[in-house]
Amino acid sequence: MVALRFESFGKISEVLRTTTIEPPKPRMGEILVRVAAAAINPSDVKNVLGQMGGTSLPRTPGRDFAGVVVEAPRAELPVGSEVWGSGGDLGFERNGAHAELLVVPSEGVAPKPASLTMTEAAAVGTAFITAYLGLVNVAGLREGEWVVVTGANGAVGSSVLQLARWRRARTIGVERARTDVRPRAGVEADTWIDTANEDLPGRVREATKGRGADLAFDCVGGPLFESCLKSLGDFGRQVNITSVGERRVSFDLIDFYHHRLTLFGVDSRALTSVECARILRALSEGFDSGALRPPRIAMTVRIADAVDAYVRVAEGTADGRVVFSLA
Repeated sequence: MVALRFESFGKISEVLRTTTIEPPKPRMGEILVRVAAAAINPSDVKNVLGQMGGTSLPRTPGRDFAGVVVEAPRAELPVGSEVWGSGGDLGFERNGAHAELLVVPSEGVAPKPASLTMTEAAAVGTAFITAYLGLVNVAGLREGEWVVVTGANGAVGSSVLQLARWRRARTIGVERARTDVRPRAGVEADTWIDTANEDLPGRVREATKGRGADLAFDCVGGPLFESCLKSLGDFGRQVNITSVGERRVSFDLIDFYHHRLTLFGVDSRALTSVECARILRALSEGFDSGALRPPRIAMTVRIADAVDAYVRVAEGTADGRVVFSLA
């Protein structure tokens, strides 16, 4: 079968290649999926560069995929089932989805929503899983709460906004110079804040009639970390998934405990394919009902063009998700 492989870490053009390898064989408790589409995540790129850790070599990268079950010893999903999946183990501890065939645990996939094409389903993956993990599983979002989302036009941020609105929360999208940001389908919020021209905590207090937000989902970190904390009301919760620029941050600890705030660190890389499949099952209803929409797809490429596609993702020049079509 055709697969992407890297045998050492380093510059993408030097270590990543398309090659032919023996097709994998599922063992008891595993299934074999013919991959129809697979997305490229920034974490896939960082993996090849050697910036992630925990990867054994040689390895096929790729976390997010959609495809068809072709072999299923004692599996719940029969042969021919259309499925989607992801996992922090894929491409790191076991071979990933950037190949024609993929072996995963039998519980490591979920039925693909009928409303999504294979390409759309592959594009959902990590962004929506991270959003659901932080918003629902970790922070316990409740109906009617105010949610502040930084980096709201990004892959995770826009997913958080959709999920929050689906679960009947009120949303505040935060971006820098939003008037210069190209609108994306599905990116809606009750209020928008432009941090280039507006004070984040002050505008949040204004939108919430002085009480502050219940939850902040910070997809930026760094310079916005403390501003998000200051935007929270009493008993507010903040989720952080990254830090752009400076990794170290500071905040007023006395103010933090006086307002009885809670800070959560969330990393979807820690989730196995089985844990991701549970989240994808929970998301399916939202996509089939039309409440959730897949991310913008910037380009669909062949696996033969893998290296160029990886470089585009690494450089951040793709305006949306980049997806391999292997159908």
